[in-house]
Amino acid sequence: MTEITNIEDLRRIARKRIPRAIFDYVDSGAYDEITLNANRSELASIRFRQRVLIDTSKRTMETELLGEKLAMPLAIAPTGLTGLVHGNGEILAAKAAEAAGSIYTLSTMSICTIEDVAAAIKKPFWFQLYVFRDREFSKSVIARAKAAKCSALFVTVDLPIRGQRHPDIKNGLTVPPRLTARNVFDIVTKPAWTMKVLMGKRKSFGNVEAYLKKTPGLLGAGAWANNHFDQSLNWRDIDWIRGLWPGKLVLKGINDVDDAKTAASAGVDGIVVSNHGGRQLDGAPATATTLPEIASAVGDRLEVLFDGGIRSGQDVLKALALGARGCLIGRAYLYGLAAMGEKGVATALDVIRKELDASMILTGVKDIRKVDERILYRPAITN
Repeated sequence: MTEITNIEDLRRIARKRIPRAIFDYVDSGAYDEITLNANRSELASIRFRQRVLIDTSKRTMETELLGEKLAMPLAIAPTGLTGLVHGNGEILAAKAAEAAGSIYTLSTMSICTIEDVAAAIKKPFWFQLYVFRDREFSKSVIARAKAAKCSALFVTVDLPIRGQRHPDIKNGLTVPPRLTARNVFDIVTKPAWTMKVLMGKRKSFGNVEAYLKKTPGLLGAGAWANNHFDQSLNWRDIDWIRGLWPGKLVLKGINDVDDAKTAASAGVDGIVVSNHGGRQLDGAPATATTLPEIASAVGDRLEVLFDGGIRSGQDVLKALALGARGCLIGRAYLYGLAAMGEKGVATALDVIRKELDASMILTGVKDIRKVDERILYRPAITN
């Protein structure tokens, strides 16, 4: 058994254990992947101040995000198709997050349903909403999230159209899927993955299917969603959603300071500084680049969360220093899920936790809630 020391170890195992089409769906970005790669390179370029002789023996990384007390400032981001990465993937990830003192965010485009996840864990989880053209779907799924006692609603605002991901097209992972000789062979050579998916509770987009059962005659769940992205979505719709949702409301996909200011004026509780993991507008700036200006402009009026390229505890600490209250991970936990199921997600969270803890000690941080840009190395500029 390979010793797991970092997220890249989980990524390498994941590549071997799941079909190429599914791995590429998780791993790739839009178009030429300029933004995908920038998310990682910008975080990697940031340097810490190495501090010494500071008593950090009583340090803490406990924090509170959107009213939830967490063991560390890290949550699991909403990701689609998770139940095809591993059978019952959403349930397993939610259980691992709960056990680690973190929190899980369920995607609208999950395989397991809101109700499936709610029945599997004891604590609240967060739910992410795609607003499709059919507003009755939004009303229906928001009502279900309320009934499941989800404590925050994340509205994804950066997907009026799906950014093209070249590997998905080449692998036949389209809507509806295109069966090729290569992906059939790939599936046949992954019997463990196949059995786990076949034994899972569901095989399609559970949240959407639950709605479509009440509206006979429409396309299948995946095709319906793909044809219902809404280019008319605007700030008035956020007011409408606020009227339906009494809990914490978060906008996911803010990557511009003017949009962040509008969000703050709109009275939402939080934003996620995000470019959809480099899967939408290729050429958009890395989130580590936009975060400082956004956090400075609105951080006193709403909670600023961050995603995009997080692979380590060092990355988490850097994001906090740049102004984020907490971080979300997507690919990092999906690699763990693909590699080892629930244990793999737990391993991913534990790897990041240990790295964050060590980095706190070496930068002299005692309380994660008090981290700011002073822990970052900024070389002096001389004339």
